[in-house]
Amino acid sequence: MTETSTPRQNGSKGRRSTLLGAVFLMATSAIGPGFITQTTQFTVQLGAAFAFAILVSILVDIAVQLNVWRVIGVSGMRAQDLGNKVLPGLGYVMAALVVFGGLVFNVGNIAGTSLGLDALFGLDAKIGGALSAVIAIGIFLSKRAGVAVDRIVVVLGVVMIALTAFVAFSSAPPVGQALAQAVWPDEVDFLAITTLIGGTVGGYITYAGAHRLVDAGVTGPDQVVDVSRSSVVSLLVTGVMRLVLFLAVLGVVTGGVALSSGNPTAEAFQHAAGEVGLRLFGMILWAASITSVVGAAYTSVSFLVTFSRSLEKARNWLVVAFVAISALVFVLLKQAPSTLLVLAGALNGLILPVGFGVLMFVAARRGDLLGGYRYPRWLLVVGAAAWLLTVYLGINSLSGIVALWK
Repeated sequence: MTETSTPRQNGSKGRRSTLLGAVFLMATSAIGPGFITQTTQFTVQLGAAFAFAILVSILVDIAVQLNVWRVIGVSGMRAQDLGNKVLPGLGYVMAALVVFGGLVFNVGNIAGTSLGLDALFGLDAKIGGALSAVIAIGIFLSKRAGVAVDRIVVVLGVVMIALTAFVAFSSAPPVGQALAQAVWPDEVDFLAITTLIGGTVGGYITYAGAHRLVDAGVTGPDQVVDVSRSSVVSLLVTGVMRLVLFLAVLGVVTGGVALSSGNPTAEAFQHAAGEVGLRLFGMILWAASITSVVGAAYTSVSFLVTFSRSLEKARNWLVVAFVAISALVFVLLKQAPSTLLVLAGALNGLILPVGFGVLMFVAARRGDLLGGYRYPRWLLVVGAAAWLLTVYLGINSLSGIVALWK
């Protein structure tokens, strides 16, 4: 994505815009169709006790993102380039895993946009998916694509949170009970926690915001405060969306409604706010899906362009091709291929400990790649603990590959 100017050239206003864009690019990449479905399903299953899983997952996600953003931001190099510096060829492996996983999941994101437009306007799934892909492509073909991405993800991110908060208010959830369960839950579900973590900082999502800052020139040891603050805010934005969606569904469930349809989130929104709620669900799902399309395309291609100057020059066209292929697969198959989604999920689970491990190694042992920056010891300890958890998640993800062979 070609930038016409960097934040340093544009002054403080351009800098704030870029930082905010990076925050929402990461957050909205995480908030996709799967995010909405998982949150609803776990809320129905665990009730108010799901608040504890949300809180723990946010804390772990912050530990991961603090390290990822700081290492990439201070070094000024993308994750795959650091991988090749640590071990020649490793960056290419990381790129292959991220691009494949991002491409397959983008088919699911396109499917999400079609479902959103169906709920909003009753639009045919194929037409809705194709139209959304055209909108995403238009964003990247604009003359100032970087600025366009920053503004689009911020606006749609705010819209998603505001609309979901309205539905949460309408459903009258037991907020006091949820707060109590967040600290002292009746039930602790480790599967829910690990699923939330993998869905929030797994695969390409881990690097979305940090790579955006590298592209915009917000890098170096002197940028560490802003980079670190942005990494935390991005997770807080994601956490707020998760929380208001949880409360919206919780209010419906505790009201005695059994969500038994094939689309429990839409059913919950309709119970909370009637026909308006159903339309709002369509808008939220479309916004969540289209921003995930943008985030997946942008971040996946950012793993390729540093390998040659010709790829860098063709960056926007690579992004367009990425979105177009995703849409074509969806239109031809009418849905995301389930086998590939399982495999992509497993690979995303593997890339998290591999990629995160590379960055933690750079933080601990390769100060030469950080411009002489002295990495905080406490952050290394927190990162090491988080890395062990990502290894556990990666081992669990192998079950997806095993299931394919069966």
